Amino acid sequence: MSHDDPTHGPVPLGAVDAAPLHAAVDRITAALHEYVGAAVGVRAEFGAAEADDDPRILALEARIGMLNGQLYDAFHDALGTHPDVTSQIWEPADDDGADDDPDVRATEADVFYLGYVVGTPRTTTDATLDGVMEIIDSAGARIAQQLLDTGFHVGEWGVSRGEAPDFFDEEDDE
Repeated sequence: MSHDDPTHGPVPLGAVDAAPLHAAVDRITAALHEYVGAAVGVRAEFGAAEADDDPRILALEARIGMLNGQLYDAFHDALGTHPDVTSQIWEPADDDGADDDPDVRATEADVFYLGYVVGTPRTTTDATLDGVMEIIDSAGARIAQQLLDTGFHVGEWGVSRGEAPDFFDEEDDE
């Protein structure tokens, strides 16, 4: 993905063929409908934990993930944009803002993720996958400090293993 082509330049692109973009969305839509059918069928046969690990579900989730990547690439290649159209973000249930940090309410905010897929070392070593958390936590602290030093407000940051940190979990506030 080059950023040296005209799609990334300051000049408007003019007429753009939207058909490949719509086709990418259609492929995701079809896969999601297939996922719904499979998930309902698998859940009718198995408990929730078994359904989550069912190979049919895992295969569809992987396919949907690849299609999401293709959608990103389609927008990037055609428009030069970096769309964030597949993130999962939940709004807090109580949105009155009474308990919010006033600095956060006064600014525009977004959630950013940095992820790694880390395998075990190929050579003999004392390093473990549990030790990866310490390394990433240390790097996270440095990144948070760099953002603060640049003038950004960092309301929360976190490190997790297996899934993105849940910044909107009501239980954490208790």
